[in-house]
This record gives sequence, C-alpha cells and structure tokens, in this order.
Amino acid sequence: MACTRLKVSILIAMLSFAVSAARAADYAPPQQCYDAALIASGRAPYGAVPCYVPPPVVEEFSSWYLRGDIGVTNQSLRDLTNVNDVNNSVTNVGMGFDASPLFGLGIGYYYNDWLRFDVTGEYRSKANFHGTQVITSGGGTITDEYTGSKSEWLFLLNGYVDLGTWNGFTPFVGAGIGTSRNTIHSFQDVCTVCAGGSVAFGDTQSKWNLAWALHAGVAYKVSKNFTVEFAYRYVDLGNAASGDLYTYLGGNTFYNPMEFKHLTSHDFKLGLRFNFDAFEQRPTTYYAPPPVYQAPPVYQPAPVYVQPPLRSKG
Repeated sequence: MACTRLKVSILIAMLSFAVSAARAADYAPPQQCYDAALIASGRAPYGAVPCYVPPPVVEEFSSWYLRGDIGVTNQSLRDLTNVNDVNNSVTNVGMGFDASPLFGLGIGYYYNDWLRFDVTGEYRSKANFHGTQVITSGGGTITDEYTGSKSEWLFLLNGYVDLGTWNGFTPFVGAGIGTSRNTIHSFQDVCTVCAGGSVAFGDTQSKWNLAWALHAGVAYKVSKNFTVEFAYRYVDLGNAASGDLYTYLGGNTFYNPMEFKHLTSHDFKLGLRFNFDAFEQRPTTYYAPPPVYQAPPVYQPAPVYVQPPLRSKG
C-alpha cells in the first residue's frame, strides 16, 4: 500500500513539472535581434540574430539609353524668291516636296520616371522638289517651272514628359531645339513662255539654320531594357538657298540664287530605345527571409531518488 502511494506521488510530481515547463515555454519572451553592422563589429552578444531588413526597391529604368529612329518626312515651304522678282508679281502653283526617308541616332538620359532628355543627330535624305511660278513683269507674263531636291542634317537637344504608363504603353510629349544644315541639290529653272525658251541652273549649296521641333507619341516597354516608340514630330528647319543661277551658256551678270523660305516638315517616326544596363552582366542578389524564432530547449532535471520507508521484520 505504501509502495502504491509512493508511485502516485512521483507521478503527480512529474506531471506538475511538465506543466510548469510548458507554461514557461509558452510565456518565453521573443529573442532579441541586433543590427547587422553591430554583429559584424563583434559588439553584439554571442549567437545574436540580425534584424530583418526588407530588400531595396529597384527602379524599373536605367539612367542612360541609346536610341535609333527611322521615319518619313512630309515637307513644305512658305515661299520661293529671287532678287530678280522684287518688283514683279509672283504666283506660286503646285509647289512642294516629295516624301523622303530619315535616319537618326541619339543618346539620352532618364532624369526620373517621367522626365527624360536626349541629343539626336539625323540625316534626312533627298526630297524631290517641283513647282511653278507665274511671273508678271512690265505688263508681260512668263511661267517658270522648277525642279531639284533638298536634304538636311538635323541636330536637336530634346526634352520629353512621359505622361504615365498603362499596360506597358506610355504616351509622351516633348520639344527640341538645335540646328539644321539644309542643302539644295541640282536646281533647275525652265521658262516655258520665254521667247525662244530659257533654262537656268543652280549648283548644290548648303546653309546652317536654327531649328526647333515639337514631339508627341506613345512608347511600349517590351522589356526592362528595350522600348519601342511611334512618334509624330513637327519641325521648323529655317531657310535654304540654291547656288547662284546661271544660264545654259554658263553666263550670269549678278548673284541671284533661289531662296527657299521657312521650310517645315511633318515627320512620322519609329524609334527604338536601349537602356545601357542591357549590356551589363550583373550578379543576382537573393534576400533571405527573417529568421523564425525558436524557443530554447528545456532540460528536464534528473529524478530525485526517494528512499522507500523501512518495514519491520517483526
């Protein structure tokens, strides 16, 4: 009987100790974390756990980019003049240029996610020129028919405002200013009503002018480093002039080139933009999740031996 009571007492003591240990584990305070720099310096306690730091936010664009453009021009001029016609009445008939291709390269910089700048250089290939002038002078009327071509080198500093992105599409507007080198090629003047007919020629000549442009378009981000854009541009190219006119016999009494006044163009372009970091091999960074707190193990003390009561042999 006494042995049974002893076993029950030991069992109750063991259950009480297990419940106490469980309660102590339940109420154990969370393990303190320390700054990673403090741990690296060796000033943190042994076994210190670093505090979790969320990964940095990575921008979706790089600062610098390259661009290339192809497109088509639709050019016009306000007037065509010659010093010979200062006192004459001149009427322009069907005067203008054919469409021509353009090719451009540039380098740009993203100031932030809505403002960017670039510098572009562009060759605008020869656009055929044709037109007619009806000239009234001293009571008589003659008709001059003109042919030739025009090309340009255009250099612009541009700024753009990106207006937000929806499903990868970003509309934008912009403006640019720079210079244009306008060249008139193989100018020819045929007077069809002159007595006996008359032909004059102008050699190729170039002229530098102030130029400016307005842009509007939409871009589509194919990937982080590659963007395609379709754009419209209005550009003012300034003026141009042919070489000095001379007759088919090579004669000329004074300097009288043909002056092309106020050249403008409505351009449509397809552009590609390549971010510089597309050409870099960058190591991938992995961020470990924060450590999960684990309670320290509970060590159960060794059972205490209890001397059973002594029984008399008598």
